[in-house]
Amino acid sequence: MNCLVTGAAGFIGSQLCRRLLKEGFYVTGIDSFTSFYPKWIKERNIQPFLNEKKFEFIAEDINTLSLKKLLQKADYVFHIAAQAGVRSSWGQEFSAYTKNNIEATQKLLEESKEAQINKFIYASSSSVYGFCPEIPTSEDSPLLPYSPYGVTKLAGEHLCFLYFKNYGVPCISLRFFTVYGPGQRPDMAFHRFFKAIAENRPISIYGNGEQTRDFTYINDIIEANFASIKLGKIGETYNIGGGNRKKMIDLFPIFEEICKKKVQINWQENQRGDVLHTFASIEKAKRDLNYTPKFKLYDGLQEEFKWIKSLYSI
Repeated sequence: MNCLVTGAAGFIGSQLCRRLLKEGFYVTGIDSFTSFYPKWIKERNIQPFLNEKKFEFIAEDINTLSLKKLLQKADYVFHIAAQAGVRSSWGQEFSAYTKNNIEATQKLLEESKEAQINKFIYASSSSVYGFCPEIPTSEDSPLLPYSPYGVTKLAGEHLCFLYFKNYGVPCISLRFFTVYGPGQRPDMAFHRFFKAIAENRPISIYGNGEQTRDFTYINDIIEANFASIKLGKIGETYNIGGGNRKKMIDLFPIFEEICKKKVQINWQENQRGDVLHTFASIEKAKRDLNYTPKFKLYDGLQEEFKWIKSLYSI
């Protein structure tokens, strides 16, 4: 069986490629190496697969790449590629989000109309909920994105649904909640925190630290993607959370225990687009995908800190 993975050199995409190859799939990975974070990190992510006989890597932009032949041989499409980041999605940067999150998704779906793929699995985000008044949020909760990034991810979901309804493209959307673990992007909180602590620098906390997040370990995210191959219901959307909802302020003792250092905090004002709370109801994913998050927050953070030290040789 053949899989096409977009964003293959990124945090989630590279680890999904690893799992698919381990399970015996042929994998074609696409990544354009956008400048959102250092290219060498993505190259490091993808390096272990480049000599795999069942892996082909294409370093091009979905928006300009000819996709027809790639999709004709694909049994499953995992659309992971996206312009990430809530805080950087405002102002002049928004054009990169429309190009990479909306236009690229539309092109991939348009080219999928004539392909005989079994599943088109779209990586969405908890950002589509924004300032939803319901906690925990279910798939039927109001969708009130609070950042331009969240708007573009929701637009991608809508595109998937309309191509499913109008052309039968077999789409499934997975809403990921605050993914962490080895390979995490440099702009994300735990990556920044661990690097700063290891280098004896203060960590920046926006707001008062009372905001909560539903942290999901990368292996659980990958398991949900893999389960979607056989179990995901076409046309449906699933929350993929980790069951590890914590206040930011409650994480500091955990960081100190793992890093064996005192945490220094640089308190800063709230950032535009940052929501106060995220917490996923995962009952639907449990029922349909047999999804149950297995990784505890402390264990996952330990693994990420090991990876940070290795990545930066600190």
